Parts: sequence; C-alpha cells; structure tokens
Amino acid sequence: MLTTYRPEPYVDFSQPEPRQRMLDALALVKSQLGRTYPLWIGGQAVTTKETFTSVSPADPNRVVGVMCKADAALADRAVRAAAETFKTWSRVDPDVRARVLIKTAAIMRRRVYELSAWMGYEVSKSWIEAYADTCETIDFLDFYGREMMRLGGSQPVTPYPGEENELRYIPLGVGVVIPPWNFPLAICTGMTSAALVCGNTVCLKPASTSPVIAAKMLECLHEAGLPKDVVNFVPGPGASVGDTMVTHPLTRFISFTGSRDVGVGIYEKASKVQKGQIWLKRSVLEMGGKDCIVVDETADVEAAAEGVVASAFGFQGQKCSACSRLIAHKDVYDDLLDRVVARTKKITIGDTVLPDNFFMGAVIDDKAFAKINEYIRIGQGEGRWIGPLSERPEKARSESGPAQGYFIPPTIIEGVAPNARIAQEEIFGPVLAVIKAKDFDDGLAIANGTEYGLTGALYSRDRFRLERARHEFHVGNLYLNRKCTGALVDVQPFGGFNMSGTDSKAGGRDYLLLFLQGKSITERW
Repeated sequence: MLTTYRPEPYVDFSQPEPRQRMLDALALVKSQLGRTYPLWIGGQAVTTKETFTSVSPADPNRVVGVMCKADAALADRAVRAAAETFKTWSRVDPDVRARVLIKTAAIMRRRVYELSAWMGYEVSKSWIEAYADTCETIDFLDFYGREMMRLGGSQPVTPYPGEENELRYIPLGVGVVIPPWNFPLAICTGMTSAALVCGNTVCLKPASTSPVIAAKMLECLHEAGLPKDVVNFVPGPGASVGDTMVTHPLTRFISFTGSRDVGVGIYEKASKVQKGQIWLKRSVLEMGGKDCIVVDETADVEAAAEGVVASAFGFQGQKCSACSRLIAHKDVYDDLLDRVVARTKKITIGDTVLPDNFFMGAVIDDKAFAKINEYIRIGQGEGRWIGPLSERPEKARSESGPAQGYFIPPTIIEGVAPNARIAQEEIFGPVLAVIKAKDFDDGLAIANGTEYGLTGALYSRDRFRLERARHEFHVGNLYLNRKCTGALVDVQPFGGFNMSGTDSKAGGRDYLLLFLQGKSITERW
C-alpha cells in the first residue's frame, strides 16, 4: 500500500549540509556542461546535423548543452510514431503506468540537488527557487500517479436492475506537450506525466531556452522503466516543429503553458479540422497573468510588504503568478511603499551558480532583457521610477567574473494609473507597478481590471472584505493574507480565468480528466 501523498519538504540553505550538497551538485553539473543531446522518436535516439545551443542567462558564453534540432519532417515522424505506440501503451494497466511516475519521483528525490543545479545553470534560478521547482516536480509525479490509480478502474454509477453498468476513463491518443522555460522541470514534467499516465503517448517540444533540463526529465523517466517510445522528444522551432504537431490530423490534444499570444495562436490552429482528422482536438492552455496584491487600510503592512517583495521579484519576476501590480489603499500607500522599497534594497543579484546564493539571477535571454528594459522605459513615463534598488546589472557577478549576462535589478514604479501599459500588459520581469486605491471597492475594481485572471492576493483584517474577495476577486488562485506565488500540488490547484487560460487546474484532482474521456458500458443480463 502506498503512503498518503504529501508535498515534498524544502531545505534551508543556511544550514551546512544542504549548502554543501548544493555546492557538490553544482560542481557535478559544471563537469557535464556542453554535452550533445539527441532527439527521441519512436524509441530511438536520433541525431541531426543541425543543432542549437542552450546557454546560461548569467553568462551567455557558457554552453549548457548542444541540442539536436528537429524539423517539420521529424515532427511529422514523431506524431506518426506516437500514434503507433498508442495502440499498445493505452492498454497498459493504469496501476503499472502510475508506478512509473512514482518510481520517477523516487529517482528525482535522490537527484534533487543535481536537478536543481541544472536549473541554476540553464535558467539562472536561485538555489531555493530551483529546489522548490524540483520538489514540485516530485509532487506532480507522486500525486498524478496516485490519482491514476483512483481513476483507473470502474467509476461509481447508479445501479439499475437487470443490468451491469460502469463508467471507465480511457485515454485520448497522441498529445503534443509544449512547456515553458520558467518552471523547466516542474511544468514540463507535470504536463508530460499527466498525459502519459493516462495512457496517452506524447510528442514533447521543450522550450528552446531550457531543453537540457527537459532531457534530464526524460532520462529519469527512462530510468524508471517508461518505454522509450512513449515520449517523443523533439526540440526545435515553434514555427516548424510546434505548428506541424499542433495541426497534425493524428494529434488528439495539445497541452501548452506559455504566453497569451502563443496560446491564442495554438487555440486557433487546433480548432481547425484537418483533412483526415476524425475528432475535435482538445486544448489545455495555461497562459499569462497580470497578477496583483491588494492591501487595504486594516492590513498588517509589514506582512504585506514581505509578501509583495517575494511575489514580485522571486525568480526575477518570471512567473505567470508574479505580483506585477501592488494596489494599496491611500491611507497605507506611503508606509507600505517605504517598507517595500526598504526590503527590495536588500535583494542581491548575480550568477546563481556561485556560492553566494543570490536572491535574483539573470532574466532568461537577450529578447527578454530587451523587452523588460523597454517596459521600464515606458513605465518611467507612466509613473515615478524608484531606484537604484540593487546593484546595477554591470556590477552583478557571474562565475567567470564581471557579469556578462542578462541581469536586471528589481524595479519599482509608483503612482501608476490602473490603465497604464505597465499595469495592463504582462512584462514577465522584475518590474512592480504601484497603484493607489481610493477605497476597497476601488482596489477590487482595479484588481479585476485586466484581461487576465490568474492569481491575486488580499491583505486585510476585515472579515467581510475577505469574504467579498472570495466571491468578487476574479482569479483562479486567490490568496488571503499571503503572497500570490508558490502554489503547492493538491493544496492550491493552479490555473486561471479569462486570458490566463482554460482554467485547467494543474496539480488538482480533476486535472487528469483533461487527458481522458469517459466511456459508459452496459451489459444487460
């Protein structure tokens, strides 16, 4: 009998043992940088002449790995191979499929520091952010495995005389999984494992900025006994590889996490019935956010300041759940702003693979660096820029000396209008817009005044305002008197409303149903 699921605990890197284990893991990963990784199609490793490199955001001259590069023809081959494997994998007992996930979780638990170290190199996650990412990965595997055991047999129905009736959940078919780079292990593994444990086969196109970590995930799945033809690994450009798989007539569903614009494009492409296609494709989309924390005049202002800084600047603000808007009641606005600024000034920034264990690393690549800095310039015309709040990017340290990477210090712009661009558009970087609210009603209206609806938080001591927020604060994940990031699997199932996606609750008890279909069976005696 399996133990009851519980979230994986974190460690304290101020303690000698976890710190040394992380340093050892970073040294191990450093010794493996620059290796070449193949595609996997139909259970076979496939090498290609054309490759691309994954580099470290903190030092773009540091090559993390070299990836073989798929094209449209290989993408087509992957979908066809997945369709063939589906005939056998879909018939494997659900408990057997579940045990593959649970074994993978055990393997990752043993490799937790190593996997976290890979994220320090490939996406510049701080030690604790990377460790939390790996813990969430283990949680997804453990939880989804147990959920498949629950859903794998006959489901309850009302008995009827003279007949045997049952409802079973069966897999859909070939799924295309397109994960993001910001949670390169947790979300990639969560999406992939949810699809395959249900009996589907997968064509995985990892994010081009974090493909090595995806390859490490596949390595763990194979070690756990997953047949190598269940997941086809096809890194490559979205315009050729991604579009080919999304529009393929043999594709049954698409699972995507990423930006609003890319998600909308996938939704449109998937909705068109292709020649030879005999189903309507299912789209499971997790997209962007313009999340906020609302603080009223009754709140614990110090606790609110702590939550705002953690939510706004953790992992450089590169979370769809990050607090990019602080909405403060006019009576506490100045005091709260002072406290947020004071806390932000203590943030350290640098290469996260160094033993300094910085709070913030570099943003993901040159495109993000340019986009975020452009938004900072826009914001300086829409409010008052407060700074400098941390070391300037050119003073941030990297492993090879002075920073050559994409470092952006935490940025606060106050006095921002609710309809300003930096208050409406997703920036995906360490930029916080501070907005003054006249009263609670005004603050709630500002919070709901974007096209997104992913996460939000309210700090208040007023019971009736907290209750109003439960009903009127229109987000998929609402937090009361705590930060708006850090959802735990099966504790806070994650997914949002409106342009934040299709409200697919990752890490929730109904998530696997998105990758299954119900079949009612009746035998009359």
